[in-house]
Amino acid sequence: MKITHLTYLVRNYDDAIAWFTEVLGFVVAEDSDLGGGKRWVLVGPREGGVHLLLGKAASPDQAAHIGRQGGGRVFLFLETENFARDHAAMKARGVKFLEEPRHESYGWVAVFTDLYGNRWDLLETLSVQ
Repeated sequence: MKITHLTYLVRNYDDAIAWFTEVLGFVVAEDSDLGGGKRWVLVGPREGGVHLLLGKAASPDQAAHIGRQGGGRVFLFLETENFARDHAAMKARGVKFLEEPRHESYGWVAVFTDLYGNRWDLLETLSVQ
């Protein structure tokens, strides 16, 4: 078994698609109209991995969780093979980093927020030899 998709709550499909594709450089893997204002929208990194299923909040309770899907903790982890390159590119495209890059025992990391305020780690892990 494997996890293929992770639901990511959004206010608006098109705003979220724009942010993920234009700011993070993700691709749209699928965007299908399900009727009644619902869509099946999958976005993810060009290199592959788990897709985010953009789910438009359908109730006040769901909307209250937008931007707090991790309860204030880092919610998602975006791994790169070139931290310096991707950190600089993301900053240039307007990504808000909450800290300067730091080196940890496992590699380079910096926390950033997405368009709704969810926290992510950008990280480059050290290869184990």
